[in-house]
Amino acid sequence: MFFVSAAKGIENDSLMRMSEVVVDVAKPRFLPQVAAISGPTFAPEVARGEPTALVIASPDENLRQILQRELSAPRFRLYTNADLIGVEIAAAVKNIIAIAAGVVDGLGLGSNPVAALITRGLAEMTRLVVACGGKRETLSGLAGLGDLVLTSYGSLSRNRRVGVALGQGKNIDDVLSNMRMVAEGVKTAKSTVALARRLNVEMPIVEKMYAVLHEGLKPQEAIDDLMERKLKEE
Repeated sequence: MFFVSAAKGIENDSLMRMSEVVVDVAKPRFLPQVAAISGPTFAPEVARGEPTALVIASPDENLRQILQRELSAPRFRLYTNADLIGVEIAAAVKNIIAIAAGVVDGLGLGSNPVAALITRGLAEMTRLVVACGGKRETLSGLAGLGDLVLTSYGSLSRNRRVGVALGQGKNIDDVLSNMRMVAEGVKTAKSTVALARRLNVEMPIVEKMYAVLHEGLKPQEAIDDLMERKLKEE
């Protein structure tokens, strides 16, 4: 039996990736074969049969190829990637950056800050992936840049929607209580900050979003703090 994880997150407290959670739950009885599927996808568009490209990730080449062959369809194209760590970390952290992108929009700011935020957010994601043992090049692919762009700009993005509401001055508890679906980035902000601190990885955007979501920092103050940080090379 193969397990294909489509979940995107880092577990609070344990800081395990989703594939690690699957293994942890199953291993008292057996050691499962686990892969992760990720990339720029909104479920309603997939359901309508719109062309979609994703990544199937696993360190097991045979498993990757089997899943690629069995799950691919004329309008559902799968690429393979051996970097399970990079794909899963990117899938989780991009949701936090998407909330931040929504905040910028909710504050009524222009296109410049959103583009800058996504670019610098990708740099933060890359640093964390490398520190966790993943590959830098994974972040330039579908599971990295592709999914980040979709979630930050797409109108169907739940995480972006949360950010827009926060930027408009709404309370996070009220925002979440009115949502029927989960915005994964809210809880993932906690685990990502904890993981980054453990590995001594600098992630200022993620840190500020954590403060906005869980410590009451005002969105405009978060933007100001980020813009006034010490100047540095890219």
